[in-house]
Amino acid sequence: MMKTEESFVGIDVSKDTLDVAIRPEGDRWTVQNDEKGIQALVARLLKRKPTLVVLEATGGLQMPVVVALASAKLPVVVVNPRQIRDFAKATGKLAKTDPIDSGVIAHFGEAVRPEVRPLRDAETQELTDLLARRRQLVDMATAEKNRLNTATKKVRKDIKAHIAWLEKRIKDVESDLSKRIKQSPVWQEKDEILQSVPGVGPVLSVTLLAGLPELGTLNRREVAALAGVAPLNRDSGRYRGTRCVWGGRGDVRSVLYMSTMAAIRWNPVIRSFYLRLMRAGKKHKVATTACARKLLTILNAMIKTNMAWRYDYS
Repeated sequence: MMKTEESFVGIDVSKDTLDVAIRPEGDRWTVQNDEKGIQALVARLLKRKPTLVVLEATGGLQMPVVVALASAKLPVVVVNPRQIRDFAKATGKLAKTDPIDSGVIAHFGEAVRPEVRPLRDAETQELTDLLARRRQLVDMATAEKNRLNTATKKVRKDIKAHIAWLEKRIKDVESDLSKRIKQSPVWQEKDEILQSVPGVGPVLSVTLLAGLPELGTLNRREVAALAGVAPLNRDSGRYRGTRCVWGGRGDVRSVLYMSTMAAIRWNPVIRSFYLRLMRAGKKHKVATTACARKLLTILNAMIKTNMAWRYDYS
C-alpha cells in the first residue's frame, strides 16, 4: 500500500506487549514490550516517518518506549486515558466497559492532533518519581489512621507502629526532595521564587517543579488548562450548564487546592479576591477554584519574569 502524506500511530501499552496501529493506512502489528521489541518498533517507525505517535499514560509502563521514541526524534505524545475514552465514546467506538485499542488511539491522534511536548529531563523525572512516592506514603498513612477508629486494642498497636514508620519515610523522602532541589541552581532559584508567595510551601513548590515543568512558558489560559483549573462549559442547545473544572494534571490540581486554602488565610491578594467573590454571591467551591486559578496565574507570571513575590499582584 502506498504511504499517504500523513500517518498517525497509536500504541496500546501493556506489561508484555505493544500493540501498534497506523491510520489511515490501517496497518497493525504487535511487538514485545522489552528492549528488543522497542528497538524493532523504533526502527520500523523511523522508516514510516509518522506525523504523530500517540500513547496513553499507563502508570509508568509507557516510559521505556516513550523515551526510545523521543530519543529517535519521533513526534511522540502521551495523553490522559480519559481523553481517549471520551473521544471513543463520542465517536461510537466503544461501550463503557470495552477496552481501548491501538486503533482508537491512532484515530484520536489523527482527529485531535494533541501537541507534542518535550520529555522531562532525567533529573526532573527523578523528582517526579520521588514526589509520587511521597504521595503514596501519605495515602497509606491516611488509610492507616482511618483504620484506628474501628481496630481492636492489639491491632491498634500494630497500626500505630506502621503509621510511625510511614511518617518517618515521608520525612526521609521530603528531605531527599529538598536536597535534589538544592543541587540544581535552576530548581533552587525557581523554588525560592515560588516559596516567596504567602501560602506556597515546599510541597506545592516541588509539585509544580516536577509535575508542571511548563510553568513560566505558557500563558495564563494554557497553564490553567494544563493544571485542570480552567472552567469548561457544559452547554447543549438552549441548556446552559454550570461551568466546571476537570482533566489536566490531577496531582498538581489537588496540591494547588490545598495551598489555595492556606493562601486564602495568609495571602492578602488571594484573601481579598476570595472575599470579593463571596460578597458577590459565589459559592465557596467556586470561589476557591477561582482563587486556585489566580494563584497559579501569579506563580506562572513570577517564573516567567524571574521575580519574587510582590504585594501589588492583582
